Amino acid sequence: MANASGFCTPTVPSLRRRVSSSSLGIYRSGFCSSTVISRRVLCSSTTEGVTTPSESHLSRLVGKGCKLVGCGSAVPKFQVSNDDLAKFVETNDEWISVRTGIRNRRVLTGDDSLTGLAIESARKALEMAQVDADDVDLVLLCTSTPEDLFGSAPQIQKALGCKKNPLAYDITAACSGFVLGLVSASCYIRGGGFQNVLVIGADALSRYVDWTDRGTCILFGDAAGAACDSKEDGLFGFDLHSDGDGQRFVLLFSWEMNSPQILFVNNIRNTNLFFCRHLNAAIKVKETDHAAESNGSVLGFPPKSSSYSCIQMNGNEVFRFAVRVVPQTIESSLQKAGLTSSSIDWLLLHQANKRILDAVATRLEIPLERVISNLANYGNTSAASIPLALDEAVRSGKVQPGHTIAAAGFGAGLTWGSAILRWG
Repeated sequence: MANASGFCTPTVPSLRRRVSSSSLGIYRSGFCSSTVISRRVLCSSTTEGVTTPSESHLSRLVGKGCKLVGCGSAVPKFQVSNDDLAKFVETNDEWISVRTGIRNRRVLTGDDSLTGLAIESARKALEMAQVDADDVDLVLLCTSTPEDLFGSAPQIQKALGCKKNPLAYDITAACSGFVLGLVSASCYIRGGGFQNVLVIGADALSRYVDWTDRGTCILFGDAAGAACDSKEDGLFGFDLHSDGDGQRFVLLFSWEMNSPQILFVNNIRNTNLFFCRHLNAAIKVKETDHAAESNGSVLGFPPKSSSYSCIQMNGNEVFRFAVRVVPQTIESSLQKAGLTSSSIDWLLLHQANKRILDAVATRLEIPLERVISNLANYGNTSAASIPLALDEAVRSGKVQPGHTIAAAGFGAGLTWGSAILRWG
């Protein structure tokens, strides 16, 4: 289960002079840093200095921002190597590592749970940020694999001991989830008066993998990560997108004697057909008890119970999609932040495939030694991959306070987005 948390803390710095219109840039989407406005993302806020009534009104409108103020991570104990996979699927370590850059992944087993990893990563983020659970105003769980159909965020809020019953809810955006969560947190801080927002990314993709399909089982793992920032401007610009046309698929049904299902793809009449343009795990309807249907019930009622199919992916399409849109979204975020790629200290991408990481870095003219990656150890952990990699880079001393990071996620939906942020 991939899991990640992030914290944001807004600050309202001293405004001892009236702010001119030239000192602020306001964009249709994303943020522009200001010379007088400080931004933070975990999200605890302070007010400094004395302001006039008009200045106070301005600070309420645009003076708050997000800054990551801590990070944490958690992974399952059980490790599956490429050699382990070769024991039950036709593959080998060289074949996997050359094509993906992955050598190991962690998988939930036994009593491990998505919620447990989320809680552990969140607690580490709170500890680094020095924020008490009672001071959390909002919990955002970014996940495509919750353990409760109606969302898992409230259970995490309860386990953390948030006694004031802050709002907690799930966000579904697949591998882009954590970036979307950070931007959502900033919107609550900027426009809603929230102060401490906990952003968690969690995905147990191993539960939806066909472990006999070497095209997908080699890619995914479970993990948890969390991120929080510090005092000055922390989130400078962002850019978010989705494209439903990239998720063209047909639900997988089966013919039944009394209730045949007719499916249509591109105006072609089909049955038992599944089409995947990029990446998805569609609803699969289970066969019902024929005795129940023959007992005078209306055809098609009661509804059939359903589950999700295993993950389906078109690897070539995903690669072409990612190397096209990820550089574009990062360049857009940099433009909104008033920065260039030369201003980036680290490139932090969703950890999907080493070839994608290298291709994006090359197109942005960022040296490979400035690309943060732990893909070899964990594989694709979906919404957890960005904060998990960030946490390891921070705790190892690679990422230092003041470093500027370009982060980008991309995945099923299709969804993609980026954010330019500063650590520490």
